[in-house]
Amino acid sequence: MEYKIEVNNQEEVYDIGSVAKHASGAALLKIKNTVILAVAAREDKAVEEDFLPLTVNYVEKSYAAGRIPGGYIKRETKPGDFETLTSRIIDRSLRPLFPKGYGYPTQIVVFVLSCDPEVDLQVAALNAASAALYLSDIPVNKCVSGVRIGKIDNELIVNPSNSQLKKSTLDLYVAGTKDELLMIEMRAVSSIENGCQSINEMNEEDMVEAINFAADAISGAAMVYEEVFTPIKKADAELEYKASITNDNAYLHIKENYKENVYAALTQMAKSERAMELKKVLELILKDETVISANWDKEAVKIALETFKHNIVREMIVKGRTRADGRGLKDVRNISIVTNILPCAHGSCLFTRGQTQALAIATLGSDQDAQMHDMLTEKASKVDKFMVNYNFPGFSVGEAAPLKSPGRRELGHGNLAKRAIEPTIDKNSLYTIRLVSEILESNGSSSMATVCGGSLALRAAGVETQKLVAGVAMGLVFEDGDYAILTDIMGLEDHDGDMDFKVAGTKDGITALQMDIKLGGIAPEILKEALYQAKEGREHILNLMEEAASKIVVNEKILPKFEIFKVDSGKMVDIIGQGGKTIREIIEKYDVAIDLDRENGDVKLAGISRLQVDAAKEHILSIVSNAKGSFDRGGRGNSKDRHSKIVEFEKGTIIEGTVKRVADFGAFIGLPGDIDGLLHISKLAEGRVNRVTDVVNVGDKVKVKVLFQKGSKIELALESKE
Repeated sequence: MEYKIEVNNQEEVYDIGSVAKHASGAALLKIKNTVILAVAAREDKAVEEDFLPLTVNYVEKSYAAGRIPGGYIKRETKPGDFETLTSRIIDRSLRPLFPKGYGYPTQIVVFVLSCDPEVDLQVAALNAASAALYLSDIPVNKCVSGVRIGKIDNELIVNPSNSQLKKSTLDLYVAGTKDELLMIEMRAVSSIENGCQSINEMNEEDMVEAINFAADAISGAAMVYEEVFTPIKKADAELEYKASITNDNAYLHIKENYKENVYAALTQMAKSERAMELKKVLELILKDETVISANWDKEAVKIALETFKHNIVREMIVKGRTRADGRGLKDVRNISIVTNILPCAHGSCLFTRGQTQALAIATLGSDQDAQMHDMLTEKASKVDKFMVNYNFPGFSVGEAAPLKSPGRRELGHGNLAKRAIEPTIDKNSLYTIRLVSEILESNGSSSMATVCGGSLALRAAGVETQKLVAGVAMGLVFEDGDYAILTDIMGLEDHDGDMDFKVAGTKDGITALQMDIKLGGIAPEILKEALYQAKEGREHILNLMEEAASKIVVNEKILPKFEIFKVDSGKMVDIIGQGGKTIREIIEKYDVAIDLDRENGDVKLAGISRLQVDAAKEHILSIVSNAKGSFDRGGRGNSKDRHSKIVEFEKGTIIEGTVKRVADFGAFIGLPGDIDGLLHISKLAEGRVNRVTDVVNVGDKVKVKVLFQKGSKIELALESKE
């Protein structure tokens, strides 16, 4: 049965009870031409361990956009970054709704079956997943709504279309229920006006206004969802919840006899020392005659100690206004910054804050190094010229864990750092930039260390970013009606606190924000206070970063050189030469990469030596200035070109030919009449092609269209391939 719901600037049509009937809950959501299937399923047997076994998988189907998957295997395989990040958003939004003690393996699967290019898939996916979960027999009794907030012409807009979002200076994604916010992600979007690029950071006042705007939209939508879905919701299944095994007597015994021991363990300065001392306290308690005679379970005593430790940490913060490492609530840990410590890397920075350490490395490349990936909502492949890779090896937290490919956490942290830094990079930069963060030590906020170290690594590589960006992780603790806001939280405070939110930005405002709320709603005035306190911490860090940046010595000798200049587009054939001979000679002689844009007349050069790039540029300009129609009848060329009759093809003619040779810039096609034509890489497909051999190879039979002919110079476009 279909249910039409008008919420937040869009009509959502939910088809309930028609598909996936064996699952615990399912919903088919239609928004315009987008169709999303969300399914919630659970096992009947709970796990023994004390955790919530929830798995969320968001999967995009290529057929949703009328495509066949690229690559050798013609089916969906490993999820892309967008799918992984969307799965993470859904998980973070729905996980807090499960009742305490729920231990049944549960899976939420979201399939994109049809894709309208104007519909926000992340908003639709979360709303569909929430509906499937709420309608199921799983005991979740709140609906979640996700909204995206844009800002166009200084006006906030709820759920802008994808076309509108490209014009927005703000990208804010918020999820919550009718009563509380659960998750926030934000990024500033740089824009170019009158030739000048603006970062579009958000100040704290505007940030609070945008979040409140989102909260109102979420509250209204969630109430509508519950009103529509409650009558058709399945009854909650009769499930057994894991009871707390905390031993109250053990807790009181620890409180009365070991309070000072726990305090002493918590005040150890090093994370490893703190863990070791707490382990010693546990061993001491287990040898206690009272514990032995009462025959208390070891696991129950361990949980009682953990609960007492948790309460002590919170008491120290809220009542004592101090922290386990002796800092005040607003104090940032000691910071150490060393730049360009890797002599062969283009730019590097070792950023250490307390016991968190990130080694950030920047590498500069050309257009060919850009990351290409497909988006369902985009016709052509997206080209990403700024990449951030975050790595978190086990040794960073003292574990002997195997090295594995990046998981959701690594991708999420890398994406947060990218969102924070990207607005400061020139949109028209010739460079493709890869920023890698190797986390060497971790005790809270390694993603924010990545932002700080990454921003400086770019400067160390000679990238002229508009401003430096710093990040700081904030915490919040509520206790007995009072609260405390913490700046630069460590792992202990993240674990025992009520909220973790990360704020990154310049001295003028916020460029990225991520917030996960554990306790439910947060009052706007507290959020505002927290953002302003984050601003103080950010400014403190930025002052230290500015000082370090002023001392950077860029190693110009190892940096690649990029040059772009224009020539008469009609002279491009002279740069290429007969059969590509001239351009190959330039590439080999000067050790450079050359990219020609025949439509705009742009010539892009890239090389590892500034002198070689400059020399190649002069050589090309010399060829262009001396060109008189090379290889044309009456011009330069061999005797066969000058005296043999050249076959003339009419513009638009479709010809069958054979690929004779492949170069970086295109392929040479053998045509009837013993003449070759150039099939440039830009004419191989509608979208961008990274390598010519991805489309054609030597010996392939192809049909080509004649675009231009002047004598023996023939330009072609690919029509089809046999």
